[in-house]
Amino acid sequence: MRIYFAGTCGIEKRERMVIDKAGSRLISYYYMDKGLAVAYGFEYLKTKKNKHLFIDSGAFSAWTKGEEVDIYQYIDFIKKNRQFIDIYANLDVIGLNGAQPNEETAELTLKNQRIMEKAGLDPIPVFHIGEPYNYLEYYVKKYKYISLGIAGNLPVNLVEWMDECFERYICDKDGYPKIKVHGFAVTSLDLMLRYPWYSVDSTTWVTFGRNGIIVVPRRRSGQWVYDIAADKIPVSYKSPDIHKKGRHIFNMVGSKKDRVLEYIEQKGYKLGKSKFEKIPANSKLLPNQRWAEKKSENPMRLVETVITPGLSNYYLLRDELNIEYFKDLEKNMPKWPWAFKRQNKVLF
Repeated sequence: MRIYFAGTCGIEKRERMVIDKAGSRLISYYYMDKGLAVAYGFEYLKTKKNKHLFIDSGAFSAWTKGEEVDIYQYIDFIKKNRQFIDIYANLDVIGLNGAQPNEETAELTLKNQRIMEKAGLDPIPVFHIGEPYNYLEYYVKKYKYISLGIAGNLPVNLVEWMDECFERYICDKDGYPKIKVHGFAVTSLDLMLRYPWYSVDSTTWVTFGRNGIIVVPRRRSGQWVYDIAADKIPVSYKSPDIHKKGRHIFNMVGSKKDRVLEYIEQKGYKLGKSKFEKIPANSKLLPNQRWAEKKSENPMRLVETVITPGLSNYYLLRDELNIEYFKDLEKNMPKWPWAFKRQNKVLF
């Protein structure tokens, strides 16, 4: 199973780091069309070899903002850059007037599939939770690679829906997938292991990093393991958990803290150290200093002085380490294809 690293990073430096470290990147056309840093990342990616690029239309992002993606502009973009793109998705229709996916949106999504194909493209189809299953049945019969999308407030139980998709339509009588399936925004390890995905994408690595968190695998018999949920460890000085006993790396004790520190060291990173103090608000900062609170009318302002750079005081380092976790997870996933069997245990 291939994990595509999704999510907008905000700055060009961060985009370049993701491409260098991750290898597989999912980029939203919607955000590139907005001229955000992800566009610079795409230009950088075009200079690299052996990198895997998945282009998503960004229809869901546009939908959340009450906007639409122009299908003909999307087609032109794919055509101009097809040599750099491994996979690209159909322009799916999420919902009309705030509604959830239904038969009408399924038909409009299929219409877009045919428009793109008529233009000489071969996008992978998108089937959404809430749409009639006859559309999924059609895609499974006609295509070799499709995707499942989760959009908006889920109208049904997610696991029950995915069980139905895989057992009745995607897999054969022995449970093996008849086609390749991509899971949009499948970030839960339980969901990754429950179904025989060919690929998934995740923004977890970047959302955790932004919130001061690193992902640390568990251990079994002295080995790092990836078949059970990892620990999410707050390490940033800005994390509110820094004041909660046993929750933050700085106030942990015992074997759990030892395991986290060992993982950090083995991966070649440092926790880092900073000191905080109030200084005159009109002071000129040193290269290793940055303001730790917003400017106000107070003559004194809190400043952070970075003594040792590390995970606690640089989000780019947290991003890097989180990417390494998901790359290790990818290596330890079952080899595709493998058989799906509906379980009695219902997650969530």
